Amino acid sequence: MNKDDEDLGSDGVQDEDSARSGPKEQHGSATGSREHGVPPGASGVSEAGDQGSEEKAATKMSKSQSSEKKGSFWKELPILIVIALVLAFVIRTWLVQAFYIPSTSMENTLLVGDRVLVNKVVYQIRDIERGEVVVFNGDGSWDDPNTVSVPEPTNPVSGAFTWLQQQLGAAPTGKEYIKRVIGLPGDTVECCDEQNRVMVNGIPLEEDDYLYPGSVASHTEFGPIEVPEGHLWLMGDHRAISSDSRLNQNNPGGGAVPIDHVVGRAFVIIWPFGQAGFLSAPESLKELDTAEG
Repeated sequence: MNKDDEDLGSDGVQDEDSARSGPKEQHGSATGSREHGVPPGASGVSEAGDQGSEEKAATKMSKSQSSEKKGSFWKELPILIVIALVLAFVIRTWLVQAFYIPSTSMENTLLVGDRVLVNKVVYQIRDIERGEVVVFNGDGSWDDPNTVSVPEPTNPVSGAFTWLQQQLGAAPTGKEYIKRVIGLPGDTVECCDEQNRVMVNGIPLEEDDYLYPGSVASHTEFGPIEVPEGHLWLMGDHRAISSDSRLNQNNPGGGAVPIDHVVGRAFVIIWPFGQAGFLSAPESLKELDTAEG
């Protein structure tokens, strides 16, 4: 069989595949396949365009959300301020209030300009104890020449600012006093024994822990006086200059202050930081209950 016979089919006709000239097209190859009608690079451009659109949309959405949050904050701010003011009013009226120390009558325990926090609910739970420092309203019971007078505000703005300072304990109110409880209802108080000590129910008080350095228990004698029911005998720690129960015996109550005039217990100094600390009842006065028992 000659070469021409090898190139013929069984019917003597040359195969079409073998008769086609040129290299065969390779379909499906990784490098040679192309989609008809799609120019090179069109797919990449489309993907980049889609990605850019998504980024722009995300940016717009983020800006929109940020604007909504800012708008929401400004809308909610007045409500938050009102809530804060209501809470502050409730706390100040019934729980805790700050007070400014305007005079030197409680030196060195309390100095002029100190700020104390007063617990206004504690005496709703328990009785007042000897030695505790209390804030009270002396109207009708005391005539203290050392009371700090607060000038009348000259305009509404000044008045509002003064009021705010008083609520924060940054300015005196001119209405409240602060002293230490020496005698409780029914106690007999007097001064003095042979060592110039104040006595309660016949027992002399050891007051060195809180009296002004170098101060004596009292520069004036008094008593014996029985503290009326519902009243307290109150004295300052700087006895030489404190116009307390001793010097108000000609006023209603005989110098004693009604318990219902007590605002609350001063329990901590919050300013200045160098003076900060708790105001606890002295152990010597706590021991008086044991001695009586």
